[in-house]
Amino acid sequence: MATPATARPGERGAKDVDTSDEFRLLATLEDGPVKEQIRRRIITAWLPMAHRLAYRLRERGEHLDDLKQVAALGLVKAVDRFDPDRADAFEQFAIPTITGELKRHFRDHTWHVHVPRRIQDLRNRVRIAVKELSTTLDGRTPSTEQIAAHAQLSEQDVTLGLRALETYRSLSLDAALDHGDGGSEEQHTLLHVIGALEDAFALVEDRESVKPVLARLPERDRRILYLRFFQDMTQSAIAAELGVSQMHVSRLLNRALARIRAEATRAPAGKYRKAA
Repeated sequence: MATPATARPGERGAKDVDTSDEFRLLATLEDGPVKEQIRRRIITAWLPMAHRLAYRLRERGEHLDDLKQVAALGLVKAVDRFDPDRADAFEQFAIPTITGELKRHFRDHTWHVHVPRRIQDLRNRVRIAVKELSTTLDGRTPSTEQIAAHAQLSEQDVTLGLRALETYRSLSLDAALDHGDGGSEEQHTLLHVIGALEDAFALVEDRESVKPVLARLPERDRRILYLRFFQDMTQSAIAAELGVSQMHVSRLLNRALARIRAEATRAPAGKYRKAA
C-alpha cells in the first residue's frame, strides 16, 4: 500500500497527493479501527487542499479558522461519499463538495437578516458586477443601469441585490456615530438616533388586566363598550341602534366600567346596580 504524501501549504499542491490505493483499500474494509485509521489518513493527506479552498474566501467577513472547519467538514463528506470505482480523481470529486459546503455556510449562517436564496444570489451577482465595473469607471460608483447591463439583470433585480448588500451585516445599536465635530467628548450611538420610547408599553399591563373582565361581561355590555370606545359612537347613537334611551345606555356604560375597574384592580366592587 502506498504511503500518502501529505501536502503542506507552500510545499506541495493537491495534485501531488495520491491516495488512490488507500481509497481502493477503504472500499474493501468493514467498519472498524483499521478502516477508521485509513480514513483518517486520507483526510489528513487532503486537508491542506480544503484549507486552501477556505483561504480563498477569507475576505468575505468570516474568520479563517471557521472557514477551515467548514471546509474540513466538506472534505470528510467527500471522503465518505467517494467511490473509486465510479470516479478516477478524488480531487475533481472533492472540490465541488467542499466548495458547496462553504457556500451553504455563507448562505445559512453569515446573514444577519434572513433573505430568500434568490435574493442572496442576486446580491452575489450585483457585488461581482460592481467590483468589476469599479476598475473601469475610475473609481466611480456604477449606476443601476450599468450594473444591470453588465450582470445581465433587470434594473429591478439590481435594486433588490443592492438592498441585499446592506442586509448581509447589521450594525449594533451601540455602534458609534461620527458627527464630524471632532471635539465632542460625548459618544453618540445608533441607539440615540433610532431609539424611542413606545407609549403603548405602559398600556400592556392594563390591557391584559381587563381582558378576562371583559370576557365575563354580558354580551350587551360588551357591545356598548365596543361601539363607544372602538367605533367612537355617541351615547345617543348607541341608544338609537339598540332601541333604548340614551340615559339607559349611560347607566349600562357606567355599570360596565365600574365592574371592569373593580375587578381589574381587585378592589371590592360592591353591588352593581341593575339597569332599569
